[in-house]
Amino acid sequence: MDLAVLEERLSSFGSGGHYLFESFIIKLLQAEANSRGQTFIHHSGNNISASDAVAPDGFADIPGPVYIEIVKSLSSTKVLREVIRYDKNIHLKSGSLLFISTNLIGNEIEAAKRLSPTLRVIFWGSKEIQELVNKHQDVSSELANNLFSNRLRVAIEGKEDDWKEQRKSVTSAVRESYISGRFSLLLGAGVSSSAGLPDWDTLLNSLFVSMLTEDGVGGKNADQDQIASIVKRLRHIDGPSAITLARYIRKGITADSQSEQGKFIEAVTQQLYGLRNKKFSLSSPLIKSIANLCAPTRTGAKVRAVLTYNFDDLIEKEIESRGFSYKSIFEEVDIASTEELPIYHVHGFLPENRGKYQNINKTTLVFSEEGYHHIYREAYHWSNLIQLNSLKETTCLMVGLSLTDPNLRRLLEISAKSTDRPKHFAFMKRITYDNFSTEDGKPAVRAPNLVIKKFLDRHHKLNEEVLRELGVNIIWYEKYDEIPLILQEISKTI
Repeated sequence: MDLAVLEERLSSFGSGGHYLFESFIIKLLQAEANSRGQTFIHHSGNNISASDAVAPDGFADIPGPVYIEIVKSLSSTKVLREVIRYDKNIHLKSGSLLFISTNLIGNEIEAAKRLSPTLRVIFWGSKEIQELVNKHQDVSSELANNLFSNRLRVAIEGKEDDWKEQRKSVTSAVRESYISGRFSLLLGAGVSSSAGLPDWDTLLNSLFVSMLTEDGVGGKNADQDQIASIVKRLRHIDGPSAITLARYIRKGITADSQSEQGKFIEAVTQQLYGLRNKKFSLSSPLIKSIANLCAPTRTGAKVRAVLTYNFDDLIEKEIESRGFSYKSIFEEVDIASTEELPIYHVHGFLPENRGKYQNINKTTLVFSEEGYHHIYREAYHWSNLIQLNSLKETTCLMVGLSLTDPNLRRLLEISAKSTDRPKHFAFMKRITYDNFSTEDGKPAVRAPNLVIKKFLDRHHKLNEEVLRELGVNIIWYEKYDEIPLILQEISKTI
């Protein structure tokens, strides 16, 4: 099997191609270690402080321990960065660091071998990999013919580490990026929900009821509970996707003329803030912790930009209450000054007090299919460029985002093509055994406890691997009140 042919084939898979290649190499190295009776341990998912693999007693003819890194391309700068990371995070007294890459860049690679006083730095390129392929031809052919299933096996079989311990390493990495100042925040619906604002389904249902009431369903004295019951049943029997339903509602509330769009905006704004659960503080612990991250420090601001996918102005209210300088940006011509924190509303802006903002009527509201398609099909739309620039130029921390938005995933994949390691971070809720296995105090799954736990472990590992391909590390949590505490840890006094 020709390695170059495999590489060309994998290049068509975008950012995922590197991880398919990485899995191929890991299994090939494992075959070599097994043939020599050597221990070989590979890591997967979120273990960002660890190597891709380790051979504690040596690998091939290299004395152990051998720490193995598989990268797309390698330059002296990248080697230096990795060596520093190893010296800092793994605290090696001795051992070898083996870099494997088919693209070694620069003549400085040999000089890089002398960068660490404790590590012996070794490089393997296409020649060494091809030799292993030739030596293990049957294994190589099987792996090449089953790239995707092999990728899943590598993810599932990776060394198991306590996820809470892993989270400490991940949080530490986020803090380092935050301190560097090349850092952005991406905020989703979970942030607004923490202050009692309605979730997407609640907002849509309320607008649906409002639309039908206005249309006279049930007569002039229509009972809203009756209409709500009708809406609930309709969505259960013939429930379209949320974004399709939003289009349906917009059509029902207004006609297509520009002059009537204000009626729709007014209806959405009224429901958005009117449905807020007053039991929750506008300054929720989560919103406070986000504002803390945005606070200027002695060495300057650490957050370069805030990108919010929410319509509301809750972040602005919290930042304004602290006297921080900011600028809400919701159209292409807006630019923040060097003293202002830019808060980009990439899906549109519906502030509670619209009179505070000029040109607010020019915002593109990504509420229904029309608005979403408008953004999605225009590669150079200002909101796409802002998102892509932040993803490429900074480390992004995503809070309250489900990461199911196809446009965001597309932009993440584009930005991930130029990186070897995931550099962004996202909070994701972990499924606990109790929540999964029981419902209303009764068993919900007919399977042994061990099987359920093993399934959940694999489920979480696969989620980690899927997001790795998009350049994202997961910060797991089980309860929502863990998020503000983690953010406080990141922003603690520098």
